[in-house]
Amino acid sequence: MAKFTKEMVTDYADKLMIGLTEEETQMVLEEFEIIDKNIDVINKIPNIELVEPMSFCLDNFSCVLREDVEEESIPIEDLLANCDDASGDEVNVPKVVE
Repeated sequence: MAKFTKEMVTDYADKLMIGLTEEETQMVLEEFEIIDKNIDVINKIPNIELVEPMSFCLDNFSCVLREDVEEESIPIEDLLANCDDASGDEVNVPKVVE
């Protein structure tokens, strides 16, 4: 018996407001079937329930932060000299969203 049905995929797609074609629905069902088979293979591993879930892929990872070094900034007038359009200390850019 299939764990995932066409009706389930269609219902979830409708709830997520995703319009799936017949081809896409079939593709999702095939992908679910592959995923389900892989999960079954994993579940057949002896003592799999004893394996502790991984919380991070690099167990020996250490985050080293450098010291902040204060540097002199470029004067704002020099930066704005390269701009086509500026007002005050701000750069004017064209509107890209309507």
